[in-house]
Amino acid sequence: MSNDDLTKAILNVLKKELGVVGDILPTELLTTIKKNITPELEKLIDKNGYVSKSKYNSLERLAKQLEKRIIDLEKNL
Repeated sequence: MSNDDLTKAILNVLKKELGVVGDILPTELLTTIKKNITPELEKLIDKNGYVSKSKYNSLERLAKQLEKRIIDLEKNL
């Protein structure tokens, strides 16, 4: 589950728990809540030994680039 999906799920739970009040919340408020929640979620995810999907994809891309460089260097030996 990506951070964005997790944030959306949390916002939906908040709206559900607030009931009718959640339906009349301004969009700007939800956007502000999302901006404030996202960094905290990343910290929580990292603290528990997991990485976000975006960070995982970045690390995977970097690992593939390094692997390609190693293969190219070994060919030149």
